[in-house]
Amino acid sequence: MQEVDLVINAQKGDKKALIEYILKRRDEYYRLAYVYVKNQEDSLDALQEMIVIIFENIRKLKNVDSFVPWSKTILVNCCKNILKKKNKVILVESYQEREFIENYKYIDQSIDIENALERLNFKQREAIKLKYYLGYDYETIAQITKTPIGTVKSRISNGLKLLKKVMKVEEVSKNYAK
Repeated sequence: MQEVDLVINAQKGDKKALIEYILKRRDEYYRLAYVYVKNQEDSLDALQEMIVIIFENIRKLKNVDSFVPWSKTILVNCCKNILKKKNKVILVESYQEREFIENYKYIDQSIDIENALERLNFKQREAIKLKYYLGYDYETIAQITKTPIGTVKSRISNGLKLLKKVMKVEEVSKNYAK
């Protein structure tokens, strides 16, 4: 069954169709949740909560083609709710926890990047992670965060400029300390 058909069937009350659709995209949803909550248990909790909310509200979805950004927005909101409930501050995650990021050759480099990212405000960090960790385009990020595309581009641009400054200062500090 095609994804569109699964969404249409889910709108008619077919729970199995919804679950099948989510399972087809489970890695994509899991990675998105993991970027926010930073651990497997909370990521899976957010996915469960997302499925319940989607099933309860899918009949309200007017355009089947909007299902993916709509569901991702719901997932992001579930992740944010989990963080609020736990009164969690998003801290630097360990390299081992981030199985989906294999681009970094060195652990030190990864930790440096995470430390630098923590110096950005939440919205800049969120946009940069969605863009570069998950490869989402500006439009998708705008839909997920419910922000205009121009604002997303601005957050990424300003965040990257700040990251470059922070990384240069940290590099100079490391070299000077030697």
